[in-house]
Amino acid sequence: MNAFEKLREISEELLPSGIEAVEKEAEFLITRGLNVSLAELYTNNPELDERQVMVIDEMVARRSRREPLQYITGYNDFLGLRLHIGYGVLIPRPETELMAEDAVKAARGQRSWGSHEKQNTDYESKMTVLDLCTGSGCLALALAKELPSSRVFGIDISETAMSYARMNARINGIDNVSFIHGDLFEPLVQNELFDLIISNPPYIRTGEIQTLQPEIRDWEPLNALDGGPDGMDFYRRIVPAARKYLKRNGVLMFEVGCGCADTIARMLEGSGYADMNIRKDYAGIKRIIQAKWTR
Repeated sequence: MNAFEKLREISEELLPSGIEAVEKEAEFLITRGLNVSLAELYTNNPELDERQVMVIDEMVARRSRREPLQYITGYNDFLGLRLHIGYGVLIPRPETELMAEDAVKAARGQRSWGSHEKQNTDYESKMTVLDLCTGSGCLALALAKELPSSRVFGIDISETAMSYARMNARINGIDNVSFIHGDLFEPLVQNELFDLIISNPPYIRTGEIQTLQPEIRDWEPLNALDGGPDGMDFYRRIVPAARKYLKRNGVLMFEVGCGCADTIARMLEGSGYADMNIRKDYAGIKRIIQAKWTR
């Protein structure tokens, strides 16, 4: 069997599962199974041996059950990092890349992402960053990579997530980050202060989880999705508590659920934060909110 024949077969097998863009997914699965680029696939139309067919068939069977592609391949790319991803850890989203970019800009005085100009290095060397609900460690690792003189900490209540985060730090060669198992601020001592606290907490309303795509609803960890009846449980806990752990003019930054940004902005204002800024995501949804603790 050659690659073109296998492509048609994969598309036909995926179609009954309700997956959109089955041709594109068939290309993805066969290129991963053969370890070739898409250009090589269409240029050479290689013949598949028995072992390759078996590997691809296993991936197709998993995808037919609507298992996320990231769990099937075992990794996810995030701002130049290759992160190992598996059962029990949330899959990083493009929206979260926006927050990483904003966080680095805030630390560098609005310099662009990826810039390594020798500016503010004295400040960066003293910077401490805390990532709550760190999951795979995507945010903490992205910031630690872009701010190599700073010290970054990631906390998560899931031991599974912690194991992935620590592995991702080793694999990407990032040593200025520490991952701590615990519930939000609970593992910290009272006098630890941070320049920046970021969080992408669970924010899906409990009643909406069953309406999500099967890839999310049936496969990703519930404790990384469920934000309570109105999706606001974690923000209510983090906003007042963060004041004790922020330096003066320190920044608190969140990723937020659809329709929640204005409510969280009022919550921040009511707790004494200032200099509010809200950023929309690629779909035009208010997704990233940041504020300063100026007292």
